Amino acid sequence: MTASTTTRTGLALSDVTLTFGDGDSQVVALDHVDLTVTPGEIVAVVGPSGAGKSSLLAVAGGLTRPTSGSVVVGGSDLTELSGAALARFRRDNVGFVFQSGNLVPALTAIDQLRLVEKITGRRAATPPEKLLAAVGMADHAKRRPGRLSGGERQRVGIARALVASPSVLLVDEPTAALDRRRSHEIVELLARQTHEFGVATVMVTHDHDVLEHCDRVLEMVDGRLGAV
Repeated sequence: MTASTTTRTGLALSDVTLTFGDGDSQVVALDHVDLTVTPGEIVAVVGPSGAGKSSLLAVAGGLTRPTSGSVVVGGSDLTELSGAALARFRRDNVGFVFQSGNLVPALTAIDQLRLVEKITGRRAATPPEKLLAAVGMADHAKRRPGRLSGGERQRVGIARALVASPSVLLVDEPTAALDRRRSHEIVELLARQTHEFGVATVMVTHDHDVLEHCDRVLEMVDGRLGAV
């Protein structure tokens, strides 16, 4: 099932600043960041360790509240939500893909996706079986993470992130534990699913070899985001 990009809005960060501490010990993690990602677009963010990339994902996903600025996901400003309302919005509108897939060890691949349906209390717009097929994992639906390779776990993680039909997909170093061939396969898959499902995707990566699969590449240095 392909999402219509004409009926969805993506991600927009406007003049976002994130600071920790105060006085001489103050650290500026994000320094007046502006970022707009449209539905169906995958944007890669590169930069050295400590540049603010993880903070960017945390703020964009509503896990961390910025010191100032606005974070709009799917037309709603996350800075105006708090507590249970923010948690529900994040659950229903933001998908996360972690470095190792971050799967539940005791659950099969298909049950990883069904768990999301149970948590949200509604059926996925695209059935879990079709999502697994879309990422090439239909034949491994009954396998648990311990019987999957690193690349296979990432594929399941991508499918799971799409179950709730999120407006935004945030991806943290998806190729960190993969070899070159599998790294290309995973990022190419991410790009394909981004375009097909009309999701606004931000991928943080140190892997410059895979950037050819992304629509745009930005660089973060000292908390500031700009073109490469």
